[in-house]
Amino acid sequence: MDDKDWIAGAAKALTIIEAFDEEHARMTPTMVAGRAALSRTAARRYLLTLRELGYVDTDGKLFWLAPRVLRLGQSYLDSARLPRTVQPFLQRITAAVQETALVAILDEHDVVYVARNGVNRAMAVGFVLGSRAAAPLSSAGLILLAFQAPEHIEQWLASYEIKVFTPQTYSTIEQLREVLAEARRNGYVVTDQQLEPGMRGVAVPLRDRHGSVVAAISVSMPIGQESANAALHRVLPALQETASLLRNLV
Repeated sequence: MDDKDWIAGAAKALTIIEAFDEEHARMTPTMVAGRAALSRTAARRYLLTLRELGYVDTDGKLFWLAPRVLRLGQSYLDSARLPRTVQPFLQRITAAVQETALVAILDEHDVVYVARNGVNRAMAVGFVLGSRAAAPLSSAGLILLAFQAPEHIEQWLASYEIKVFTPQTYSTIEQLREVLAEARRNGYVVTDQQLEPGMRGVAVPLRDRHGSVVAAISVSMPIGQESANAALHRVLPALQETASLLRNLV
């Protein structure tokens, strides 16, 4: 990108919005400055501007994101072609296997769920639309990583900080490397209780007409009394058929 086309102010404003997360939900200008690599004065000015626009709120000391920020993500979901294209196909998967069907994309170390269709249960299971998770903690994330270029996988693994949420979470880089290699060989991945106890995921890659992997199609389900092998044989055909049908559409 040519330097003359770069608008530093826009980049810094977005950096400030991204500085907020679960562990930094409310921050002073000094805290924001540290996370966004800005001076305290600059951070305060950006925060006050974002407040005027409705993207942050404050009590005079601490700042936090306001609900208007959700419009940014909703704009993607409303305008991007992928979520609109896959939605009817997810409905077919859910009708066929009676489980929650999702489509996710890779965003650095996370997966983001951009389309979802749930079953008619009293309690919805699995990831919700727009949610993020560290890629190794979900079947969708693992299959997306598995089909990256080998050198990219190694770079990714070298920079990934292991997060353990359950006794089943893959807790070493070597484990992840083996899982990714197996997923690439098989063309699918099954995960049990990586992020949440009692939950299982099955995912396959979604390719475009050129053969490039652009997303993952997955099913999220409670484990119940069904074995991983039985669950795989029950849902994998629907996932693979859907991926094949979508290949010339995405």
